[in-house]
Amino acid sequence: MDSLLTENYNFKLPKNLIAKEPASPKDSARLMVYDRFTNKITHSTFSQIEKFLPNDCAILFNNTKVIKARIFGTKNTGGKIELLINRPMEDNLIEVFVRGKVHEGTRLNFDNNLEAEVVYLHENGSREALFFENRLTINFERLTTILEDIGHTPLPPYINRKDTQLDKENYQSIFAKHNGAVAAPTASLHFTKELFESVTSKHKHEYITLHIGAGTFKPVESKIITEHLMHSESYHIGDNAKTLIESSQKLLAIGTTVTRTIEYYVRHKKSYGEANLFLHLQNRPKRVDYLLTNFHLPKSTLLMLVSSFIGLDTMHHLYDEAIKEKYRFYSYGDAMLIL
Repeated sequence: MDSLLTENYNFKLPKNLIAKEPASPKDSARLMVYDRFTNKITHSTFSQIEKFLPNDCAILFNNTKVIKARIFGTKNTGGKIELLINRPMEDNLIEVFVRGKVHEGTRLNFDNNLEAEVVYLHENGSREALFFENRLTINFERLTTILEDIGHTPLPPYINRKDTQLDKENYQSIFAKHNGAVAAPTASLHFTKELFESVTSKHKHEYITLHIGAGTFKPVESKIITEHLMHSESYHIGDNAKTLIESSQKLLAIGTTVTRTIEYYVRHKKSYGEANLFLHLQNRPKRVDYLLTNFHLPKSTLLMLVSSFIGLDTMHHLYDEAIKEKYRFYSYGDAMLIL
């Protein structure tokens, strides 16, 4: 198969395999382990992950924290509006996505004396807005505090249900620290406190921060994957994580977000900024040795990233196996460990 054709990353997934709720407990999720060197597939559960981890690998986690980014309000004209906060821009402007028709200058009203004004409309469907509390302009940090009271957990569109109080905990890693993501680093969601402490007691580990944006759900629509315009996301790599990345130690990335951040740093040597790296078979990983990830959407950049580790044919083989074995897919679904 031609690895540049978007259509070759398509597959049919039975709807009943889309996970609407997480496994309970978290580490009871299933785990497919694929060893590239022996071409062996092992079916297990996430609670058993330690016995598959190479002894010499160090682990990097993404400690971004999902904000309650979905809010509901009204326009000054009275029409209802749904708004998804995406990320901060310059001059207190904030990138948002709006469900409902708005124009530049449209004023929006929310609970807790929160207002917004749409300032720019972009062709990609995003908007930039200023937010006000009691008519005073506020920054992103203050906005996230207000969102804790009036916002909703931004569940992915394919979950297709209203968020609940349980999602506030379930759609968040246990080591989440820095506010800014509107989607969870889903490979991290399988760790219970006990399993996390056990794993990190035996393996050197560090954290990076990549604030995952709504663009992570955007499918590749171009015929050729390299024509896709990759979204960018804010990231930060501390000194300890940078030292580990620059060492010769084998690295396990917990999720595609960690992988993209490490690989962006390797190419650009910048510890913070905006990362927009698109990993695929023509642009393979240079530093990450092992990957823990979930099962991803057809024609997604995440699926292409997985293929960059194992090849297109093997990716299809593993996904066919996952469907046959009724693994649960997407954010609340099961996991795959690539060795």
